[in-house]
Amino acid sequence: MAGANNYKNQSKNKIDLEYGKVPPQAVELEEAVLGALMLEKDAIISVGDLLKVDSFYKDAHQKIYKAIMNLSTKEEPIDILTVTEELKREGTLDEVGGPFYITQLTNRVASAAHIEFHARIIAQKHIQRELIRVSSDIQNQAFDDSIDVADLLDKAQQEVFDIAEGNIKKESAHIRPLADEVINQIVEAGKRPDGLSGVPSGFTALDRITSGWQKSDLVIIAARPSMGKTAFVLSMTRNMAVEHKAPIAIFSLEMGGDQLVKRMISSETELGSEKLRNGKLEDFEWEQLHVKIKDLVDAPIYVDDTPGLSIYELRSKCRRLKAKYDIGCVIIDYLQLMTAGSDMRGNREQEVSLISRQLKIIAKELNIPVIALSQLNRGVEQRTGDAKKPMLSDLRESGAIEQDADMVLFIHRPERYGITEDAEGNSLIGIADIIIAKHRNGAVGEIQLRFRNQLARFMDLEGESLNPFGDDGPEEVKTFSSSMNQDSGGFEDPNAGLVGGSDFEDAAPF
Repeated sequence: MAGANNYKNQSKNKIDLEYGKVPPQAVELEEAVLGALMLEKDAIISVGDLLKVDSFYKDAHQKIYKAIMNLSTKEEPIDILTVTEELKREGTLDEVGGPFYITQLTNRVASAAHIEFHARIIAQKHIQRELIRVSSDIQNQAFDDSIDVADLLDKAQQEVFDIAEGNIKKESAHIRPLADEVINQIVEAGKRPDGLSGVPSGFTALDRITSGWQKSDLVIIAARPSMGKTAFVLSMTRNMAVEHKAPIAIFSLEMGGDQLVKRMISSETELGSEKLRNGKLEDFEWEQLHVKIKDLVDAPIYVDDTPGLSIYELRSKCRRLKAKYDIGCVIIDYLQLMTAGSDMRGNREQEVSLISRQLKIIAKELNIPVIALSQLNRGVEQRTGDAKKPMLSDLRESGAIEQDADMVLFIHRPERYGITEDAEGNSLIGIADIIIAKHRNGAVGEIQLRFRNQLARFMDLEGESLNPFGDDGPEEVKTFSSSMNQDSGGFEDPNAGLVGGSDFEDAAPF
């Protein structure tokens, strides 16, 4: 900690010498605040969450405030005598100017009446100094050709983000305006014919449980390779953007943008991916392609296939997309391909924990659902029968994913393991179980969707139950389906794999 303070002081002095300017400061207000803290015992309550030790410009004031905070932590009285004794115990009393200086501080203020206002100014000056320090360091490093530009960008974004996270506080709110907002949301949901309050996925059974993807939620969709994770979110993206006109941002870290779009076109036009690859289309198929693709290409879908995307780059991109296009949902394919920047490389578990935590922060900050795909570990493959169904403990690389997520969904296709019939003898060919393993604000359970492998497309089953929760209520959801996007048959052997990615344009709509 001492080393970090010395570095900051060196940077501060360097700024003074180089630019001939005095860093932002309010020394007189610092004296007034410290004096007020020693005059009134409860004054620390007003400023404890506003000021840190580093918020003070003078080193002496930092030491005095640290002594005051130590006394507060120990629930001891805060006055001239106790602060002097605490500084003496720490061996810093002479460094701050001795008992005389402590006494003089209380003479500079009559009461603690304006202490919170003064503290906010001190905090603002500290933020300004930190921004100057960070920008100065970045400027110096930008002249160093040995530093990788991508790493420098990551560091710049992270340091500015750390300043914001550490200093900008949100005030507590009374329950009444929050309750009014919730009531308005309920009223608006009631006006909609589907009764949904969030962004609809387009899968009727799923939407009945979730009421649509909810604002500020982090949703994790996980499965083993080739279960159809990408196909699932692409089908969902199409439903959200085409049917419900919701602007959607897709960050594809695995597939190139052209491959992603090709899969969406195949699903939309019902033309096999092989035909789209070789271009061997009949005249009527060309006409079918141009007619059916129109709604898709006009939909508000924004694709970014930047490889090796860091969480800080993602945050910046999401902010720009929210400001420019008012995106209603962010989809990441997939979480384990993201990085946390150069500082975290080497400890993968901590890196994934940081990524999942930041995804939740992005969802809350932009007030939109963030949907991230995730891999499962190989433990699933070693189990047999129904035991192959994924569990929360199968999430790969970090338990923080389960902890941070508001919802965790698993995709399970029994036929991938050679299971073609259920216990009642019903065919499981082309059937996908969507397992809702965690739902912070609702029910858990299972639903079933139809999967057409040739088109890499998920859709509802026919003849959906009118009561998805059954007669026993919403505690567990079993099989139910929908007439929406009904399948017309022609299921293929499910061996869909995922392909590698390529470098593409930043957030380009198609």
